[in-house]
Amino acid sequence: MAVTREGETESSQFTPNTDPSNTKDFSQALQSFADSEKVQLSVFSQTLQTPVASERRRDWVLNVPEPPGLFSNLKSSFKKTLLCPLENKIQCLGKHPVPALVSILNVIFPPLSWCKEYNVTKFRRDILAGLTLASLCIPQSIGYATLAKLDPQYGLYTSVIPPLIYAMMGSSRDIAIGPVAVVSLLLSSMIPKLEDPTTNPIAYRKLVLTVTFFAGVFQAAFGLLRLGFLVDFLSHAAIVGFMAGAACVIGLQQLKSLLGISNFTNKTDIISVLTSICKSMHTLNPYSFIIGSSFLIFILSTKYYLARKYKKLFWLAAMAPLLSVIMSTLLVFLTRADKHGVKIVKHITGGLNPSSLHELQFSSPHTAEAAKIGLIVALVALTEAIAVGRSFATMKGYRLDGNKEMLAMGVMNITGSLTSCYVATGSFSRTAVNFSAGCETAVSNIVMAITVLISLEFCTRLLYFTPVAILASIILSALPGLINISEAKYIWKVDKMDFLACAAAFLGVLFVSVEIGLLLAVGISFAKIILNSIQPGTEKLGRLPGSDLFGDMEQYPIATTTPGALIVRVKSALLCFANANFIRGRILNLALEEQDEGVMESANQDRVQLVILDMSNLLNIDTSSIAALEDLQNDLETNGMQLALANPRWHVIHKLRLANFLKKIEGRVFLTIGDAIEACLTSKNMLPI
Repeated sequence: MAVTREGETESSQFTPNTDPSNTKDFSQALQSFADSEKVQLSVFSQTLQTPVASERRRDWVLNVPEPPGLFSNLKSSFKKTLLCPLENKIQCLGKHPVPALVSILNVIFPPLSWCKEYNVTKFRRDILAGLTLASLCIPQSIGYATLAKLDPQYGLYTSVIPPLIYAMMGSSRDIAIGPVAVVSLLLSSMIPKLEDPTTNPIAYRKLVLTVTFFAGVFQAAFGLLRLGFLVDFLSHAAIVGFMAGAACVIGLQQLKSLLGISNFTNKTDIISVLTSICKSMHTLNPYSFIIGSSFLIFILSTKYYLARKYKKLFWLAAMAPLLSVIMSTLLVFLTRADKHGVKIVKHITGGLNPSSLHELQFSSPHTAEAAKIGLIVALVALTEAIAVGRSFATMKGYRLDGNKEMLAMGVMNITGSLTSCYVATGSFSRTAVNFSAGCETAVSNIVMAITVLISLEFCTRLLYFTPVAILASIILSALPGLINISEAKYIWKVDKMDFLACAAAFLGVLFVSVEIGLLLAVGISFAKIILNSIQPGTEKLGRLPGSDLFGDMEQYPIATTTPGALIVRVKSALLCFANANFIRGRILNLALEEQDEGVMESANQDRVQLVILDMSNLLNIDTSSIAALEDLQNDLETNGMQLALANPRWHVIHKLRLANFLKKIEGRVFLTIGDAIEACLTSKNMLPI
């Protein structure tokens, strides 16, 4: 007996029945239903393929509305760029002033959005992370200042004001702000060409502060004008190669301090550095080498062995540089190693950041060069900071606003240039420590800055006997994180042209200079874009079996050609003056080859009569490309073929219509390739078969 559910009709029930006659009837009913569905689908497909339907769809293509013009696009872009973020909120100020004001402040100061959820537990974690961060930041800041050829206190100054500014304006909750190795190298390799830091340290320092100001201005402008795409000019592959090359150069530069060599070259290329080391080996100080190499082994073993094997000991790896500074300072003080040729830091000016407004050079003959260096440094600093910030934001599941990051970086560097700081950005090594220490928000940056400030106020005299070799060890210990061999292998595996940019950046930095390495990387990246634009490929399309889809016949060998037609697609989004004639020649040659093959095979019905250009990839065209299409149409007609267009995009069909090109090809413009084949090869009015 069948059991029915409530609300279920008798006809909708399915009752198992083992009666053979009933089973046969049921199978026949299913077959009848399937046949009827197949007939309906066939009728629907035939309806779609009728000349009436094809003609209707062709009208859709030809009768599109006019697309927005140049001035309309510029106006829309300007509105979205400058007015959109605050426009609605400003309009609400009159109606709801308090909520609107709070909303505007949230846009300008992103940390206000998470302040509501902040609690004691998060604050405790941020304090721990900030103190751990400070233990790494203090020795690194001193080392990076010496790398930038500045007095040690300027590295500490840079770890006070910029982190405080960023904590108020930045959107990342994990990034650690301060001086970094790559930016320090850029400054020390480019500015000495204008002012010598040895003979004229005051003028050199003033130029560094001026470059910092310009870098901040550029970064803030990028953020306000939403020009974040400029950062993308330094491709991922170029950054990988540049960072690796910079790490090698920094490491070579630190050999002077690690070995205790007196005379050393100011050049950064590997040939000059190795030559200088070989010539100065007789001045090597064994005590400096023993102290530096011993603590380098200690730092690396805690970082790459203990911290990885015992996850809970991450704090030891973070504090290893500070412990090394303390122990090496005590060692030199107790043994008076400075009397035996071990170079020490000596006096470090303490106290709060002094004002440096009066040191900015805007009327100097080097101002234009300082602005140029500022632009380069701004781009490199932004690229590193945004890459680091996005990596850790992804891990924690929140979104990083690139434009707000650029604005925050710009404001903090402008403020820093007024308070004796040089260019600051996000550090990968310190951000990783901050993340591992359990930071919750940017408050950890505030804790770090306050700790560094206290150290500046009370502890600088304790660093008098700190050996310079230990600062070199600390810098050297941070360099392996800049060399990503696995990523270079991945780039080689996926894209050989990208690897060429990566290798060019690496070799350029290593063998010539930092600027040349960057220039080569950007140049090769642009050359790749230009090459793809000037000489894009073309695809011969065929119909995929059992479908109305058309695909590249090389990619899909099972695709079949359509007798009498050649279907071509351009591998480019833009048809313009740079590539139009090249594409015209490729299509014409392909059409003539196909036609010759048809003649040789004595298959007149298979001879190419129609060339269909699939324009679905093309987003825009210009007058040169329209002229090239006209030449292509004339060349094809001369050889007994016709041109048809399929699926042109909005701006493309609009410009073709304005140029009266549609009349020249007798209206052979269609929504799909199938429509073009149906209309041109089966209609006697279009093409004779």
